[in-house]
Amino acid sequence: QVALLDIDICGPSIPKMMGLEGEQVHQSGSGWSPVYVEENLGVMSVGFLLSSPDDAVIWRGPKKNGLIKQFLRDVDWGEIDYLIVDTPPGTSDEHLSIVQYLSATHIDGAVIITTPQEVSLQDVRKEINFCHKVKLPIIGVVENMSGFICPKCKNESQIFPPTTGGAEKMCQALNISLLGKVPLDPQIGKSCDKGQSFLSEVPESPATLSYRSIIQRVQEYCDLQHFQEEKII
Repeated sequence: QVALLDIDICGPSIPKMMGLEGEQVHQSGSGWSPVYVEENLGVMSVGFLLSSPDDAVIWRGPKKNGLIKQFLRDVDWGEIDYLIVDTPPGTSDEHLSIVQYLSATHIDGAVIITTPQEVSLQDVRKEINFCHKVKLPIIGVVENMSGFICPKCKNESQIFPPTTGGAEKMCQALNISLLGKVPLDPQIGKSCDKGQSFLSEVPESPATLSYRSIIQRVQEYCDLQHFQEEKII
C-alpha cells in the first residue's frame, strides 16, 4: 500500500505523470480522500485543487507550509506501507516543513536525484549537506539521464558528460550509497506526458531494469531500518 504525496506546490507535475489530470479531491467524514491510480496507490497533490493545470500558485512560505501540514494531517491515507514524498529541487520551505512535521515519525530517509554533470552535482552536494544538518538519513543517490544508448546502433553516448566523475565519484567521496544509474530514454518522457507507467510500457528496457534494481535497494534499506527499530523496541 503506497501513498504518493506531491509537495512541489509551485510545480505539481505528479497528477500528469500519474494520468490523473482533471481529477478532484473529495472530502469525507474522515478527511480528504486521495486520488487512486490503482487500489494500492493513492496520490495527493495541490494540482488536484487548481481549476486549471496552467494556474500559477503564487504563495509565500507560510501558506505553503499550511498546505503541507494539511496534507499530512487531513488526508485519509488508510493503512499504508510506504509514504513517498516528492519535493521540488532545493533546500527551502517545503523541505524544512516536511522534515519538521514528520520528525516524530522517524523518516526512513531521502533519495536524492542528480544528473552526471558538475553543475547538477554542485546543487546535489548542497542537498546532501542539508540532510546532514537536519539529521535526515540519506538512503542513496540516483544518477538520472546517465548516458544514452542508441536504439539502432546500441552505442552509448554521454549526453551530459560526467566531467568530475559523475554521481559515482561524488558518492565515494561523501561515503553515500549510489542506488543506481538510469539511462536517458525518450520513452520515459513520453510515458510521463501520457500518464502511463513506463515500467509496464517498456518492461525490458535498460532503464526499466535500472528502476527495478533501485526500487529493490530502497525496499531493502527500509526493511533493514524497521527490523533494527523492532529489535531496539
